[in-house]
Amino acid sequence: MAVPSGGAQPGDAQANGAHTVLIVDDSPELLEFITDALRELGDYTVVTAGDGVEALHCFETSRPDCLVIDVRMPRLNGYQLVRALRGDPTSASTPLVMLSAMAQDRDQLAGLLAGADQYLLKPVDPLALVEAIERAIRLGAEERAARMLRLAAADGEGDALAVSSGSRRTAP
Repeated sequence: MAVPSGGAQPGDAQANGAHTVLIVDDSPELLEFITDALRELGDYTVVTAGDGVEALHCFETSRPDCLVIDVRMPRLNGYQLVRALRGDPTSASTPLVMLSAMAQDRDQLAGLLAGADQYLLKPVDPLALVEAIERAIRLGAEERAARMLRLAAADGEGDALAVSSGSRRTAP
């Protein structure tokens, strides 16, 4: 696990312009790629975790501004991690971006219904990832809750992906 450089504390991101992003993936190569890209393309402090259980511990210690979460991981998969974070009042409004090779509509819908703000497909373009992170961070807690309600209602009508994405399929 990488720790925040410079001893960053929760809340420091707003003070110095940097955002802390927790990347959760069981691929060390992808963790390194995303870490390097985020540090190069933006003012990010990056923390990493190799699975959902480790991510929950990292969340408690680093209080990130956003999480980027893979779907397929050991111990606690991405859907389970998103639901756990959304179900805890201390993390319920944290921006969450899912990143997966699982490209079917039902996979994307499962991620969004679990509570992800964005669902991106691997391989991911680093600029698209930065844009998704920034969009998720700008989304307010009230807007996030209202979006989830609209998404859940539309799921019953079979139109949830259109609601979440405005007809954009890979990065709602």
